[in-house]
Amino acid sequence: MSDKYENMSVFEQLKAGLEDSIAFSRGELSLKTTELPAPPPETRPAAITSLRKRLRMSQAVFAATLNVSTRTVQSWEQGAREPSDAALRMLQVIRERPDVVRSIFAATRTRRARNGTSQRRATSRTHLARVSRKTTAKIHS
Repeated sequence: MSDKYENMSVFEQLKAGLEDSIAFSRGELSLKTTELPAPPPETRPAAITSLRKRLRMSQAVFAATLNVSTRTVQSWEQGAREPSDAALRMLQVIRERPDVVRSIFAATRTRRARNGTSQRRATSRTHLARVSRKTTAKIHS
């Protein structure tokens, strides 16, 4: 809400708003117009799987890329759950501009190498391998 209306009673705010509306309709007042982006496109389970495979990512790595759990990615791919709007937007960005995601991860790797945090990356890889083995074992059980 504008500072103009901050110290007014509700009645005064309504009255001022209506006066502004009348002034706008007469052309005496211009208003700032902001266009909102369209909502992210819906994505079918098969399209999520296809995107992940096209990027040559396991479900665990894809989940880490999107900052969600592996089980969430599995649920999306099986159609048990639908991605949130934020996840749909991220999927859209990854689908349309995979280079952006790759450049972000490349910059992160460079920063970690400079800061001497490669051990954390090795630990993450070990964890992802462990998760992958557990997932594979569950699938084959």
